Amino acid sequence: MSTLIALPAVLDLRAADPLKAQLLAVRGQETALDASAVERLGGLCLQVLLSALATWRADGQSLTFINVSEAFASQWSAFGASASDLAMQGEPA
Repeated sequence: MSTLIALPAVLDLRAADPLKAQLLAVRGQETALDASAVERLGGLCLQVLLSALATWRADGQSLTFINVSEAFASQWSAFGASASDLAMQGEPA
């Protein structure tokens, strides 16, 4: 069974520590990140999410993005992060 984490609308500096804690709490479990509410993605949260992707892959677990908002996808790409990571991890809504 997969754990579901709903990402907040604003993934900024203040959201980075709570996001990191949520992810660490479910490390080792298949996890889905619901990005439907995301309106703004900051650089630090992007780093947390990229690190989580690498960690889950190294652990042999699945970390997927679901219901990816247009804002999340466009800001993810604007930072130069690979759009294929999102495409491979879950289809945009």
